[in-house]
Amino acid sequence: MNTLFEAMKRHAAADALVPALDPVTTPPVSRAELLSRVTSLRHGLAPSHRPVALQLDHGPQAVALELALLKSGTPVLSLPAFFTSEQSAHAMVACGARWPEEAEHDPSPSAPTLPMGTARITFTSGSTGTPKGICLSAAQMMQVASSVVSAVGNHHAGRHLALLPPGILLETVAGLFTTMLAGGTYVCPPQAMAGLADPFRPDFAMMAHALATWRITSTILVPEYLAGLVRVLEVTGLRLPDLTILAVGGARVPRELLARAHALGLPLRQGYGLTEAGSVVALEGADADGAGSVGRALDHMGVHLAPDGEIMLDGPLCLGAIGQPPPPCPFPTGDIGRIDDRGRLWIEGRKSNLLITSHGRNISPEWVEEALLAEPEIMQAMVYGDGLPMPRALLVPAHPQADLDTAVARANTRLPAYARVAQWREVAHFTPMNGLLTGNGRLRRKAIAARWLDGEPRFSTRLEAETVRERIAFLSTPQVRAGLAGEVSLGAYIAYLTQAYHHVRHTVPLMRAARARLAHRPELVRALDDYIAEETGHEEWILSDIAAAGGDAQAARHSDPAPATHAMVQHAYDQIATGNPVCFFGMVYVLESISVALAQRGAHALADRLGLPPQAFTYLTSHGALDQDHMIFFADLVDSLPGEEDRQAIVTMARAMFGLFARVFGSIDLEAAHEPA
Repeated sequence: MNTLFEAMKRHAAADALVPALDPVTTPPVSRAELLSRVTSLRHGLAPSHRPVALQLDHGPQAVALELALLKSGTPVLSLPAFFTSEQSAHAMVACGARWPEEAEHDPSPSAPTLPMGTARITFTSGSTGTPKGICLSAAQMMQVASSVVSAVGNHHAGRHLALLPPGILLETVAGLFTTMLAGGTYVCPPQAMAGLADPFRPDFAMMAHALATWRITSTILVPEYLAGLVRVLEVTGLRLPDLTILAVGGARVPRELLARAHALGLPLRQGYGLTEAGSVVALEGADADGAGSVGRALDHMGVHLAPDGEIMLDGPLCLGAIGQPPPPCPFPTGDIGRIDDRGRLWIEGRKSNLLITSHGRNISPEWVEEALLAEPEIMQAMVYGDGLPMPRALLVPAHPQADLDTAVARANTRLPAYARVAQWREVAHFTPMNGLLTGNGRLRRKAIAARWLDGEPRFSTRLEAETVRERIAFLSTPQVRAGLAGEVSLGAYIAYLTQAYHHVRHTVPLMRAARARLAHRPELVRALDDYIAEETGHEEWILSDIAAAGGDAQAARHSDPAPATHAMVQHAYDQIATGNPVCFFGMVYVLESISVALAQRGAHALADRLGLPPQAFTYLTSHGALDQDHMIFFADLVDSLPGEEDRQAIVTMARAMFGLFARVFGSIDLEAAHEPA
C-alpha cells in the first residue's frame, strides 16, 4: 500500500497539475487534487476491520473512495455492477460488509472473521457451486501491480481507459493501481460513454470512437470486446495510433482474431491470471513474436507444469477465501498449458472442461470454440458433448442476418474430423447479468448447461433465444443507442415520453381486451387482473415526467401518436381480437424485458446529459425496478402454459413487437429542439 501512495506523492511533487483522473464528463482531477480528495475521505472513515462495499460506476468518486479505504486499512468488498441484488446481499452478509455512508465515523467492529491483513474481497464467478469471497492483501495487489509496471515500463504511462466493468479485480489492479504507480492518467468515464451501457451488446463503434477521440494509450479488454473492436476497425477504416498497449485477458483469444488485430496495428498483449493470484500471472512481451502465448510469468511469480500439464503457481497468493485457510503452494490453477523453450506460457484449456467423445477422443472445448469464434457471424459459443460421438455447440448470432450454418461449416474445415461440430443450437446472449458469463468474459459452463442442456429448456428460456435476432436489431436502432449513452436532446427526450404516453395509455385497455377473450381460462384472467391493477395510471406518470422536464404535458395528452406508435398499438389490438389472445404476453415480454435491461441505464445517462431532476425520470426508473419483479412473474406464468399453440403465439407477437417498437424509437428526431411549455 505504501508503495502506491509514495509513488502518487512523488508524481505530484514532480508536477502537481498533471491530470491523475479524467472522467471526460467533468474537468480532469490533478495529481495534487486526487491526493487531497483521498486524504479528506480518509479522515472521514473510522478505522475498522469491517469491510465497506463499493458498487459504483467508473468515475473520480469511485477511485477516490477506493484509494481512501485502501489507505485507511479498511477492507473493500468489490461488487460489480452486474451483480443482482441477491448476489450483492449474499456477498455482504458473507463478509459483514456495509455501504460507504454507513462507514463514516462508525467503527462497527462486529463482522465475520476475515484473514488478518485483508484489503479487498472479490467474489469469484462461481463457475462451480457458490461463489467464494477471495481475500487479498494490499501487499499482494501492489506486488502484482508493480510487476506489471516493471514488465511494460513506465514509458507506457499515458492515458489508460477503464473499460472493464467497475469492481473487476483485473481493472483495479492492472488498470488503476498500475496507472497510479506509473504516473499516468486514469480515464474513467461512466460506462455508457464508452459504449457499454447496453448489457446485451456493447456499442463497439462508440467504443472505438471513444478510444480515438480521448487519445487513449492503454486499456484492458476481454476477448469479446476485442472481437467487436476489430470488426469495427475493419469495416470503418478507423485506426488507433495513440494506443501503445492493448491488453487482453480473462479468457482464451482465438488465434485468427489475434492475427486480425495485429494486421490492424493494434499493440496487443495477451495476459493470464486468476483471482487467487491477484489477477495477473503472465503477460506477453512487446515483441509479440509468440502470438497465441500469454507471455512469460511476471517477476513475482513462478510457473511450472504438473505431469498432466496443469499450470502450477509458485509465489504470493491470496490470504484465503472467507472461512477457509490460505491456498496451497504450489497452487493448482485448473488450467492446462505448456511452456515453450523461451519460457512463454501457452494456455490449452480448462482441466475440468475436457470432453471425451464416445470414440475415445479427448477434446478441449476451448479449442473448438476458438475456431467458431473466428467466424464474424458468431458472437459467443459454448461447445459440449462429453460422451457423445461428436461435439455440439450453443451459438449466439453476432447480428440479425448471421448465417450460423455456413459459419459452422467454415469453422469445421479448420478442425480435424473428430473435433468438428455435428449439431448446434441458437441461443440468447451469455451475460454477467443473466449469470451465464463471468465479469472477465469466461463462460459459466455449469450454469449454461443447467439452463440449456439439463432436460428441455423452459419456455421463457426458449422465448429469449427465439427472439434474439429481433432483440439485436432493436438494440441496433440509433435512437436506442443514443438514449443509452445519454446523447439525445431535451426535445428528443420529451418526444420519446410523448410516444411512450401514447402506447402506455393503451396498456390497460389491451389487457382488458385480452381478458375478455380469455374468460374461460381463470389462471390467465387472474394474471391479467394483477397486471391491470399494477399498470393502471402509469400514463399519468409519463405526463408528470414531461412537465418536470419542462414540456407541455397537456399538449402531449391531446397530440396524435406518431404513425409508428399507432401501428404498434393497432397491431396488438388486431392480434388480440382476431388471433390467439394469449399473444398479448408477447407484447408484455418485449416491453418489460427491454425496460429491465435499458430503462434505468438510459435514465441515468440522460440525467447526466440533460441536467434534469429525478422527477423527470419517474417512468423510466420505476419501470426499470418494477419490471424486474414482473419478469419473474412473467417467466413462471408462460412456463406453465400447457399448449404449444399458446407459446407460438407469444413468440410470433414478440418478434413483431421488437420490430414495431424499434420503429417507434426510429420516429424520434434525436436533434429535436425543445420548445418550453
